[in-house]
Amino acid sequence: MTLLRLVPAAAFLVLAAAIASAMGAANFWESFDRITSDPWGVVTLVDLYAGFAVVSVIIALAEPRRAVAAAVILATPFLGSLVPAAWLVARLPMLAARLR
Repeated sequence: MTLLRLVPAAAFLVLAAAIASAMGAANFWESFDRITSDPWGVVTLVDLYAGFAVVSVIIALAEPRRAVAAAVILATPFLGSLVPAAWLVARLPMLAARLR
């Protein structure tokens, strides 16, 4: 179980480092304008938010506390995959027990 928890924890750390690096290297809105002006950039954003929707359904079904589920689901589109990765690190033992 510990090894499985390391995967989302590592993803969280790598993504946080990438965000910090990007914040120091480029203006967010200028970069966002370039992404949304490219059709493949738009596809990437649609894919990203579709993934957020899928993960949100899983969180809504699996999280026993509705307030926590709502907070995670609402924060995800704004803070990205950091939020569900942190949630998964915390909830993986519970999820594994429920799936057995």
